[in-house]
Amino acid sequence: MRSFEVAEMESQYHTPIDLGQTYPDLKDKPLSINGQEILSHNPNRYKQHGFHFVADNCIGCHACETACAEKNGTPAHLSYRKVGYVEGGTYPNFARVNISMACNHCEDPVCLKGCPTLAYTKYVEYGAVLQDPNICFGCGYCTWVCPYNAPILDPVKGEVQKCNMCVDRLEDGLKPACVSACLSNALDFGVIESIPNVAQQAKLDIPGFPDPAITRPNIRFEQKRSLPAQMTRADNDPFFYEKVGTPTADKFNNGRYKIKPIEPTKQSGGQPRMGWGLSYLRSREDSLVQFTLLYQMVLGGFLSLFFSLLSPNTNPIGNLIATHPTTLKGTLFVLIGLLFYGMFSSTMHLGKPQFFYRAINNLRHSWVSREIFTTGTFFGLLAGYAGIMAIPSTLLWLSPPFIILPALICLWGAAMVGPIGLYCMVCCYRIPARPFWNHWHTGGVFTASALILGPLLIGFISGLTALYTDEKTVSIFSFLAWPLLMGVLLQEVSLLAHIRYLNRKGEEAAVSRMIMLNRFGKTYIARHISLVVLMIGAILFAFQSQALSRLIIGWWPGLGVFLWGILFVQAIFHELIGRVLFYVAVVPTTIPGAFFWGNKAFEEHARKSGLAQMPQVGVVPVKH
Repeated sequence: MRSFEVAEMESQYHTPIDLGQTYPDLKDKPLSINGQEILSHNPNRYKQHGFHFVADNCIGCHACETACAEKNGTPAHLSYRKVGYVEGGTYPNFARVNISMACNHCEDPVCLKGCPTLAYTKYVEYGAVLQDPNICFGCGYCTWVCPYNAPILDPVKGEVQKCNMCVDRLEDGLKPACVSACLSNALDFGVIESIPNVAQQAKLDIPGFPDPAITRPNIRFEQKRSLPAQMTRADNDPFFYEKVGTPTADKFNNGRYKIKPIEPTKQSGGQPRMGWGLSYLRSREDSLVQFTLLYQMVLGGFLSLFFSLLSPNTNPIGNLIATHPTTLKGTLFVLIGLLFYGMFSSTMHLGKPQFFYRAINNLRHSWVSREIFTTGTFFGLLAGYAGIMAIPSTLLWLSPPFIILPALICLWGAAMVGPIGLYCMVCCYRIPARPFWNHWHTGGVFTASALILGPLLIGFISGLTALYTDEKTVSIFSFLAWPLLMGVLLQEVSLLAHIRYLNRKGEEAAVSRMIMLNRFGKTYIARHISLVVLMIGAILFAFQSQALSRLIIGWWPGLGVFLWGILFVQAIFHELIGRVLFYVAVVPTTIPGAFFWGNKAFEEHARKSGLAQMPQVGVVPVKH
């Protein structure tokens, strides 16, 4: 095994390597491994360690994968260390770069910050980032935020697992199993910024490696061979790498590669230039589609009621509630039922839903924990207010403070906590590793959904009540059409700004744009047409055109409710398709896959052909 030169005091990110000096209170304590407390006397125990990968030496034998799987006892469908590759050029100037990747035990581990259950810990010993599958409840959020595919969601056990740096071997003075098994001296391990004696480089990235600035990963590369201007992936991801930098005075510097989308054409056998993509409108996140939309609908509906109750005598909703108090009670319970279903659907999205209560373990760092806490609090306050409003009149002899004060606390509390929950929900998706989401349009479309669906729901319920009680419906719809119009305009502006951002941002964002405008091109255009229809309807109701009023009042009183209901149904389908697109069009930062591993097309083929029924294929038959 090669020896390492002495490491520098600081990493290339200008952060200290000696973690023992940074956290002296954590030094000289036993490390619990497999239930046993071990205290090693390794002189470098409290220094940040990392991998060194010589891409030119890697022959793609996958011995590192095999050793890792044998050491950790992982099933065929899980792999802590993966070997993918990029290739380019033409014979005889063909080049292939293999990339062996596991967890990089980053200086700024976003998996640790994102995990709502506190299943991750970064240790001062070796700087290892370890994850406890027994604490994990399988939400998979860490797989979203990690740019390197390190955490792997096991759909069978419903939990995430990842590389543990073989800390037990390190305590015994050994190197990780993957390093020991490497046949070609491509993979090495030691104190970060230490360079093997035979190596010449310690680069932060190579072609196919995501931006290291996201998490500051503890891996260094050497890649000296001259590479072609374009490199492609073996997996089915629709993009390639193009050289945009120029070689420097360093003869081993190949310049920087950026991701470019592969434009599909009929001639190349790809998707038509513009399609509906209806068969792709399904994903593992379908339950989150329901949860986010229902929460936003309920929030928008509740705030419509809240502002109506602030001045009940100056708006038609308030007048209707004052005249028919059961309208408020019934509407509140409809909102509670919708939100309960959304939260139940979100819970069943978990790999281990029985441990849902762990979701608030990491309020200090995780936006998921904050989202669950605030949305759950909003649900509790809303349910409390509805329960108080439903108290039978026979109990109203109680002293007013016992009823009015709790009702006001629940009402105002829900009005304040609800928008905070929406803000936390938006922050959950502002992920650098998923550029499609990491834009203000996420907050714009989430807020727009609340402004569109909420007033439409309240208007439909109030319209039916007014129709049944012979009240006028035109004023109700006119009052609620204004927030509807605001929501439609906000969503249109957000979508237009987003599509420009994707083009300007480039790389994975540009690939998402290509998918949106090609695979889902007709659906995307149909959504804009749908927004125009919603806008026209909102304008007609908002400005109470005399022709519309005479038609509704004079011809058929129920026509207004019917037209409003059509807008409501259209908005539901509009928002549903838009939210599904939000999940299926995202292209995360990833390391390249191989012909079989990490190839979504092969996984789908294996499921359809029956290959997935054989465990050795490494594909789970049914997606979680």
